Amino acid sequence: MSVTAAKDDITIGVLALQGAFEEHQEMIEKATGCKTIQVRKPSELDKIDGIILPGGESTAMGLIGSVDNMWTSLQTFVQSGKPTWGTCAGMILLAERCVGGSAVIENGQSLIGGMDVLVCRNYFGSQISSFEMATPPPPGYDPDDREAGRDYPGVFIRAPAILNVSDGVDILGKVVATPCRQAAVVLRELETKIAAGEDVVMMEVVDALQRTPEQGISYTQVIRQTPSATSNNGHHDDSNTNTDKADDVVLDKIELPGAADGTNAREVICAARKDQILITSFHPELTGDFRWHAYFHQMVLEATT
Repeated sequence: MSVTAAKDDITIGVLALQGAFEEHQEMIEKATGCKTIQVRKPSELDKIDGIILPGGESTAMGLIGSVDNMWTSLQTFVQSGKPTWGTCAGMILLAERCVGGSAVIENGQSLIGGMDVLVCRNYFGSQISSFEMATPPPPGYDPDDREAGRDYPGVFIRAPAILNVSDGVDILGKVVATPCRQAAVVLRELETKIAAGEDVVMMEVVDALQRTPEQGISYTQVIRQTPSATSNNGHHDDSNTNTDKADDVVLDKIELPGAADGTNAREVICAARKDQILITSFHPELTGDFRWHAYFHQMVLEATT
């Protein structure tokens, strides 16, 4: 099947639990002419070739999505290799590690996951601090096409920032921005503890951060004891050695972006991709620019051929 022939056959879903799902749906239809549906139930995932996880209010999204086993179904969808794009809160849903509490993170684990990145929730500030700034365009444009290669108008609304990515994750865009006061305090405290050689434990999806001899940071995933490992009388069940104590698994080194003197501005990542997972911290659906939606549509087309 050619890419051209596949255009009319694909269906892109937009998770419609809460947030700007109608805007995403309108943008992808205008940009590409493909069929779209709003996804509210796990059974609807079988009808689509790719999905967009929109930005929105993460508290509401976390509560609504806990019904009907939706998060588990979305995990299966992502793990199947079908293209998935998370914007803003949707990006947090897909991140494996997060600095700052979030309703889309449950018991220290991401609700969907699949993208091995460290994000800082609300890095760019609160709702009233929303703004627009120039960001890099999506990749793959013709270098001779000045229109396609122009800056993309990134709309940031209570947006997270990507602080670090693991090997295998392609960085598609960076911006230099000062964190909001709350995010700055969290990052400063984290850096102070790391500089002192302390372990930072239980930071939501980031369970533990440890300084390495090379002054990098190792991420240690702590496997918590499950309720089944405790007997009815409240004592540990020694017969289950796998859950009686935590198992530490050292993953990739994390390096936080440095802060500029005076302004505290940091170079953070605003767009990244790994295989069939795309994440952006800004809101492309709130612009009149179709380029990121066209880029994701191309991902879906290529995945169906």
